[in-house]
Amino acid sequence: MTERTFSIIKPDATEKNLTGAVNAVIEAAGLRIVAQKRIKLSQAQAEKFYEIHKERPFFGELVEFMTRAPVVVQVLEGDNAVARYREVMGATNPAQAAEGTIRKLYADSVGENSVHGSDSLDNAKIEIAQFFTDDEIVG
Repeated sequence: MTERTFSIIKPDATEKNLTGAVNAVIEAAGLRIVAQKRIKLSQAQAEKFYEIHKERPFFGELVEFMTRAPVVVQVLEGDNAVARYREVMGATNPAQAAEGTIRKLYADSVGENSVHGSDSLDNAKIEIAQFFTDDEIVG
């Protein structure tokens, strides 16, 4: 079933100029990038996006990290896109990520793990709507 999911290429990856390399892994996995833009998250945008973690001790650090440099927000499309992209990203801890995954290839640590991907179809819809209008998504 064709689905859409949301991706963020995080500051640690954009600072190292890895957007093209990450996109190549995404596309090689059979996912299409149907919308993409490079933005600088504001404090408010980062806090809203990660509000689920507001009570966690790492929230402030996470918001600070996500606002320190540009990110690339994306809409990905493909068969079982949510599960497929989570597989392509690899484990949150790059040391435990499978060979060939984005995090194994490019991430520095659990905190600076290069990419975000939606964890469910419902969350994908919510996350996409935070950054893209329907007109910006070209399927």
